[in-house]
Amino acid sequence: MTVAPHGAVLRPLRFVATGSVDSGKSTIIGRLLHDSKSIFEDQLAAVERSSREAGLDHVNLALLTDGLRAEREQGITIDVAYRYFATPRRKFIIADCPGHTQYTRNMVTGASTASLALILTDVLEGVVEQTRRHAVLASLLGIRELVLCVNKMDLAGYRQDRFEEIRQEFEAFALGLDAQELGALGPGAIRVTAIPVSALSGDHVVDPSERMPWCDTPPLLRFLEDIETEAAGGGGSGPRRFPVQNVIRAGGGGEPWYAGSVAGGVFRPGDEVVALPSGRTTRIESVETATGPIEEAAVPRAVTLRLRDSLEIARGDMIADVERPPAVSRQFDATICWLSDHGELAVGRSYWLKHTTNRVRARVVALYHHIDVNTLAPDSDTTALTFNQIGLVRLEADEPLYLDRYAENRGTGAFILIDESSNDTVAAGMVETRHGEDAA
Repeated sequence: MTVAPHGAVLRPLRFVATGSVDSGKSTIIGRLLHDSKSIFEDQLAAVERSSREAGLDHVNLALLTDGLRAEREQGITIDVAYRYFATPRRKFIIADCPGHTQYTRNMVTGASTASLALILTDVLEGVVEQTRRHAVLASLLGIRELVLCVNKMDLAGYRQDRFEEIRQEFEAFALGLDAQELGALGPGAIRVTAIPVSALSGDHVVDPSERMPWCDTPPLLRFLEDIETEAAGGGGSGPRRFPVQNVIRAGGGGEPWYAGSVAGGVFRPGDEVVALPSGRTTRIESVETATGPIEEAAVPRAVTLRLRDSLEIARGDMIADVERPPAVSRQFDATICWLSDHGELAVGRSYWLKHTTNRVRARVVALYHHIDVNTLAPDSDTTALTFNQIGLVRLEADEPLYLDRYAENRGTGAFILIDESSNDTVAAGMVETRHGEDAA
């Protein structure tokens, strides 16, 4: 890992927290919130009261994160929730994701904007299938930093040998991800750190644990405070990308302004840009916000662009870098995570494809293989993708799309598939290669 100089204030860290069922994820997030003094006194009092009413002899910190009534009653996390807390050193945004297999699709949502994945496992169970699935998804979604949090060390007597068994097994699996080039970042990109903790007692969460003097990694919170990660998205320092969401004309006519969110690079007044699909070039006159013009806008700022020339630009078009425009292509290969438990992805099926601000029909023209999350072996005999399966497919859209590889830009390399009849989101996809009109 890369550690910032001591005392330096780092940019906010967005990370996804997930793990196997009953691994104690809600408890450890509650512990981070509690020990960083990021909860109100009335919240803590309510949790203490609920813990007493449940007959517990300790404060159930998991109740701080289980916001839905169904979550509290069942004792599980169902939906993605975003938690915010801060220390004097750093601000944090946690995407708290479910651990149950049927909610794996929620993990895709939470990880899509994260730059670090905190994967919890129970010290008694070790690395299970869901642990591996979460590591695969994090890799596919471009996350470089994987933190394996081995929880409930108290149940194993804080034994170093048990921790080392789990650490070595997970690290070997992560090496397999790199060797298979399964992740969006290419081989050698994934970094693993294993940290032993006991969330219930607070061991090695915020302060070093006296019960584990053998541990040579910092406590979890200190590690999260110090680690330097690349900003999620892959587009901050890359070529300019601005999918047009809306065209605004003052009073119903006059000069058009183009509203949307920056998906790549930095936009400044005077920059030369190209409008797609027309291919016409112009320069940015100004970058506007609700409070007035600004000097520059970067990922993921929502702004309005004024251009020097009046061009034919509509919703779904893109304003992009002249020197490094995106590929314009109707056909491309993509890694798909199938999210639906009411059907399957099959060759020949058509779906609505939502990419940036564009929505077009697309057809599956080939299914190359699906990935066994336990062995990472590709199964080329598969004829369909079913619930929670991950595979490589080729898609063909009815209209050209403006694509980047997901490894280069998450915003313009990601898409979803929507069932035409039910309007349900059935898959999340990451662009691997482009083919066709301008796919160099």
